[in-house]
Amino acid sequence: MSTPPAVAWAAADPYAAALRTGRGPLFLRRGDGWLLPLEVERWCARADPVDRAVLDRCEGAVLDVGCGPGRLVAELAARGRTVLGIDVSEAAVEHTGRLGGQALRRSVFEPLPGAGRWGTVLLMDGNLGIGGDPRALLDRVARLLCPGGLLIAETVAVDVDERLEVQVVDGAGPGPGGGGAFPWARLGTPALLRYAARAGWRTDGQWTAGARRFVALRSRSASSSAEPPNSTAVISSQRARKPSVDIPVADR
Repeated sequence: MSTPPAVAWAAADPYAAALRTGRGPLFLRRGDGWLLPLEVERWCARADPVDRAVLDRCEGAVLDVGCGPGRLVAELAARGRTVLGIDVSEAAVEHTGRLGGQALRRSVFEPLPGAGRWGTVLLMDGNLGIGGDPRALLDRVARLLCPGGLLIAETVAVDVDERLEVQVVDGAGPGPGGGGAFPWARLGTPALLRYAARAGWRTDGQWTAGARRFVALRSRSASSSAEPPNSTAVISSQRARKPSVDIPVADR
């Protein structure tokens, strides 16, 4: 039986070690040896001007899918915004908490709080690749957003649409502590727009900043896909003074 993708990623010791130290090198490695460098140092730093310009576009309560070490969650929290990060990595969730953000160890495909009521979902830093199936990911995000909600996604800087089986490694080959292979995807802006149009999304904007590319998509204004309130999970808060909280759906 193959290892579930979320478990494979979370079990990748090189990834956890890189987040704890804030340094690479770290790669996604394909079976044929192809390596995709991961920008650990940027992810572990504070939000940069390009990040902050993206966050300026956010509406309502924000869900950061694959939040990593939490720079975007922390920046939004510092602005007084209602925001939650989710990540399958315990090290990522812990790092986000240390920055003052709130995060939940959870896959985007698992039950989540506030499903159908989030104002904005973020898929940054290559997280369009989660699950290796862009159609399924877009469908899931549509169910998480409120009607007419906003998805902001970062795309690959070249025109690409590919599916991969990858491992997280810290060198040219998998180390003894690395996790198993899991499905991933790489999408450029044209590919994302094609998938989005077929699924009923409306393009709200696309732009390039600091050699990074972004697309904003608007979900359908009316939807029956929201999960019923009693099916959502309750967040285990990182704040010691309050054991659990519900995420509201309006800005603080």
